[in-house]
Amino acid sequence: MSYKGDNLMSVKRTNRSVALRALHEKGAMSRKRLAENMNLTPGAITKIVAEMISDGLLSEGEALTSGNAGRREILIDINAKKACGLGILINLQQAILSGAWLDGSVIFSQDVPLESDAPSEETAKQLSQRLFELLEENGIPREKVIGLGIAVRGITSADGRTVRNSFGALAETDYPLCRLFEELTGFHCVMENNVRSLLAAQMFLSRDENEGSQFFLRCGHGIGAALSIDGKIWHGVTAQCAEIGHIPIIRRGGKPCHCGKSGCLETIASPGAMQDEALSALSAEKTPLLWQTFQDRNPEDLRVFDVLTAASNGDAGASAIVDQAIQALGSAIKALIYLVDPGKIILYGSLFEDPYYLFRLSSELQEGVDMRHDVVIEKSRYNLQLEDKAACLLAVQDFMDNGGIQE
Repeated sequence: MSYKGDNLMSVKRTNRSVALRALHEKGAMSRKRLAENMNLTPGAITKIVAEMISDGLLSEGEALTSGNAGRREILIDINAKKACGLGILINLQQAILSGAWLDGSVIFSQDVPLESDAPSEETAKQLSQRLFELLEENGIPREKVIGLGIAVRGITSADGRTVRNSFGALAETDYPLCRLFEELTGFHCVMENNVRSLLAAQMFLSRDENEGSQFFLRCGHGIGAALSIDGKIWHGVTAQCAEIGHIPIIRRGGKPCHCGKSGCLETIASPGAMQDEALSALSAEKTPLLWQTFQDRNPEDLRVFDVLTAASNGDAGASAIVDQAIQALGSAIKALIYLVDPGKIILYGSLFEDPYYLFRLSSELQEGVDMRHDVVIEKSRYNLQLEDKAACLLAVQDFMDNGGIQE
């Protein structure tokens, strides 16, 4: 085990970071209250606040009214528009370019189509150029930019600099994407897996509700997840923590998964898996209601919500497909509850907007978990709203973690 001490600069960064986080989470407060929140002396807070006001990061607001005689306390708050964080979220055949102020409010967000077989350098050049155009279109000078957050599908390296495998989003594997964007833009870059970036955004916007542990489950076409412990996102040794979608469920004879294995949970329980299973079973005998719906439609247009609608209306074949997926996912979540004992499980994705699916999953999760595990399972309050801000908030949070000090 190695031990490291803190020098004065490190202490300064930490205190500034805690001040920014406290003001972000609790809102404007007086120097006295900020000192109490940070467990520091009034003198120490006065110095920290004075420096950050001088930097333009904090600003003074109205004076608090008090029945006592003497000096009135002045509210201190983050000067949100002092700086802007930029973001690029990279998914299959699509990227989202975004910008946000320090309070998380989005300045701009734009979808950009991507060619999956294009070299990664060409993709990065295209996205960087468009990002600069968006800055100009929104009247944001480059001096206001504090950094660039990159959220990317797949597996990133433990140091957050390299994309190990994006499973088709980028043409190459083991690609130094963070360094490339730094060279192209001149901005400091921080990179994260896309699902962990969604959880980070959820926690940032939820402000002071992140104590304990949270498990974030995203069902898009596939299944992704992220885990936070004591308000910190847990990465694991190889930055592959919480890869619940790739737990091997079927040992032999399972369907191939894009990760290279077969029989993964994602091949059974994901929306894409249910959709593929229904398409294979589509017939008057096996899925009569679903079959009737697609008599005059192209079966290739079948989506998971068609399957859920048929199941909710009594199609036994469609119900069996949904039940198989829910039982597999439910078993994985229940194993997680006993292994990690999280305080909250957050469900994210369009699948959880379907009342039938959400009810069936909730019913499944009530079986086999004893009452001692008092875990809250709920749909994200920001469901389907985090993609346009997750990447840029990575840059904002990195800036705050560094005490608002740019290298």
